[in-house]
Amino acid sequence: MNPKRYLPILQWLPGYGRSTLGSDLLAAVIVTIMLIPQSLAYAMLAGLPPEVGLYASIAPLVIYAIFGTSRTLAVGPVAVVSLMTAAAVGQIAPQGSPEYLGAALALALMSGLILTLMGVARLGFLANFLSHPVISGFITASGLIIAASQFKHLLGIEANGHSLLALVTSLAGSLGSTHLPTLVIGLGVLAFLYAARRWLKSTLVGLGVPARPADMLTKAAPILAVAVTTLASWGLGLDARGVAVVGEVPSGLPPLTLPGFDSGLWSQLFVAAVMISIVGFVESVSVGQTLAAKRRQRIDPDQELVGLGTSNIAASFTGGMPVTGGFARSVVNFDAGAETPAAGAFTAVGIAVAALVLTPLIAYLPIATLAATIIVAVLSLVDFPAIKRTWDYSRSDFAAMLATIVVTLGHGVESGIMVGVGLSLALHLYRTSRPHSAVVGRVPGTEHFRNVQRHAVETDDRLAILRVDESLYFANARYLEDTVMELASRQPGLAHIVLACQAVNVIDASALESLEAINARLKDAGVRLHLAEVKGPVMDRLKHTEFCHEMTGQVFLSTFDAWQELRGESGATLSRACGAEGLPVR
Repeated sequence: MNPKRYLPILQWLPGYGRSTLGSDLLAAVIVTIMLIPQSLAYAMLAGLPPEVGLYASIAPLVIYAIFGTSRTLAVGPVAVVSLMTAAAVGQIAPQGSPEYLGAALALALMSGLILTLMGVARLGFLANFLSHPVISGFITASGLIIAASQFKHLLGIEANGHSLLALVTSLAGSLGSTHLPTLVIGLGVLAFLYAARRWLKSTLVGLGVPARPADMLTKAAPILAVAVTTLASWGLGLDARGVAVVGEVPSGLPPLTLPGFDSGLWSQLFVAAVMISIVGFVESVSVGQTLAAKRRQRIDPDQELVGLGTSNIAASFTGGMPVTGGFARSVVNFDAGAETPAAGAFTAVGIAVAALVLTPLIAYLPIATLAATIIVAVLSLVDFPAIKRTWDYSRSDFAAMLATIVVTLGHGVESGIMVGVGLSLALHLYRTSRPHSAVVGRVPGTEHFRNVQRHAVETDDRLAILRVDESLYFANARYLEDTVMELASRQPGLAHIVLACQAVNVIDASALESLEAINARLKDAGVRLHLAEVKGPVMDRLKHTEFCHEMTGQVFLSTFDAWQELRGESGATLSRACGAEGLPVR
């Protein structure tokens, strides 16, 4: 057993040097500054005390540095997972109660265990079953719900709901009680953050500031908003005038906590834990792979499951909440020059220092400021142009994307992601159940074969070559039977049918039975069945079956070999009997 495979820290720690340390420390300082207000905001979004966000940004980062494979992924609370946490835990207990916090800890533990077990079982490939349009639609809808949920803090009113319709209805009913000072703070911060995101970098570059520092200053704009509004709140006594503030935040390092192990609670949270695990993993892997590719590095999805799983387990035992890799933080970490996961561990140290010494200052931070920070952050996730692009390219993908958006907006995030997962699987099954196939002919003067309906090619009335462009399994086995028999019925003088299998990676038991049925029915019709370009692993399984001995035709190394021999153009025998010794392995 190679310990480096299960402890990725051993891959980079032995070569860790002074220059790498400097790069990681610089990145950690920048990400720490960004992560402090984000952690507070996302804890609030999850309906948890603000210090929970800080706690969830300490131990998980250290654990990920040990078990994670991405050099630049920044782990911690994120908007979508925080919203899903609030939706799940809100059904268990009222916000602010000890039971609510206990359920959040249990949710983090369950999510961590699910992710870790998936990693040990090497199930990282399951993320591939969530199509990108479905994920994009889910994140877009979630971003809109998150933004809408924060308007009550901008307005200083009460409003509730886990769907967009419920939130808008609740907000509309309470507009009459809008608190003007809170509104001024919220809209002011919102306008400042939007302007900073839109124009600050270009303005700084125009003034002569280098591009990279200008980008870092732009990303640090929320810190300025937090500092100014906190100072104003303290100096003007805005809390006494009805402006909601964070309030007293306990100073100190994360406490050791013991999540609840009540079977009833776990059964209630199980579906939510699975959904959070899937969404968090997909988001993390997408970000991690994108950033790794820019440096010609790679991440291991299975080990990432372990890294994220153990991070969530650590969060559950240190007073935290469910965590995953964040897009914005990871990009900042990458741009700031982080070279190893040690940057995340150093960030954890910075957050721990903040939890020890900065919490008295946080007490005067207006909640409207955090709400504006969340709104600006999540609206960058809303991708309306993707909806049009998907419509233009694929109507079926658009239908799945639209259904995910509508269900998420109308019924909440859990229903939305469940519909998204179901539609992704349904689309996969539908597409592969009707595999593309084409009758091909020879391009004159070459050894290449192309679709007879697209190219001017040579054909033969006694020979039909059907190229199958999909692996054969239970969902498409009957469809293959119908396709082959329809082809045979269209050519009365047909003597040979060749299945060109260069795209076939798997033939399962159901498909094997269909091949046997095809062979028998063609034999009764006086037509011989042949295979060509069968891949080695597929042939290894076929040659031990009855089908190999009963097949009326032969297995050819290439489609061109089948063309030559079956048309009598070659004096040499270019084929092998199915299962014969010496069969070429492809």
